[in-house]
Amino acid sequence: MSGFVEKILSEKERYVTAGVLIAVIAIAFVINHPLIIWGLLGVCFIAGFIESLKLFSLKPSMILILSALSIWVMAYFNVSPISCGIFIAIAYAGWLAYRRSISPKTILPFIYPTLPFLVLYALYKDMGAYGLSSLVWLIVCVAFTDTGAYFGGRLFGRNPLTPTSPKKTIEGAGVGIALGIVVGSIAGIGPSGGFTASLLISVGVSVASIFGDLFESYLKREADVKDSGSILPGHGGVLDRFDGIFFGGIVMYFLLSFLRA
Repeated sequence: MSGFVEKILSEKERYVTAGVLIAVIAIAFVINHPLIIWGLLGVCFIAGFIESLKLFSLKPSMILILSALSIWVMAYFNVSPISCGIFIAIAYAGWLAYRRSISPKTILPFIYPTLPFLVLYALYKDMGAYGLSSLVWLIVCVAFTDTGAYFGGRLFGRNPLTPTSPKKTIEGAGVGIALGIVVGSIAGIGPSGGFTASLLISVGVSVASIFGDLFESYLKREADVKDSGSILPGHGGVLDRFDGIFFGGIVMYFLLSFLRA
């Protein structure tokens, strides 16, 4: 137990960065202006897009970054943000077919993280009056799942969750999912329209966030890197923080859309 406490106290940089991120997000959410939310997500998107180039062993190029910027600008003005990503991906695929010398894997960053970021923006934009509260609900649910999995794994972890990610344990995932469901169910009562819907969606989001973490770990192993980036001291890159939010956000968006249909 003493070693666990010492480990926590030694990660001051991680907690300072987390505090700054929470403050920035809180200020943006308190102001709650569509342009600010779009801009905040946009900064994260471009940073994550550049990080993904390294994960997919691609060299940063002006055409790739400008394409990503174009997608995000279009998403602001378009009624359906997700359709912007699909349109650009199809257009880019056509360009790849025309320019045969270009590697087909350059399409990958337009799938991940582009589509997940567009889903997050759509969650805010498409849910109307509940857009902001839906984002808060998502972040809270994923954050508590992640926190519970971390501390649960440290305290009770014995059995690896998967052979491809031995540091993550079944016990940690169980604690994380349970905590995420409990807190998420309460946080989502407003945007979901009731406790039962909030509970069911929180279950999906919490479980999906675990798989998001595993997917990001898989990409980093394939790229032979420890973190997706270094922009966030103590946390790595943007994609290291958004992995669970991506998968959880996709589940939340489609379940909420189904309920609203």
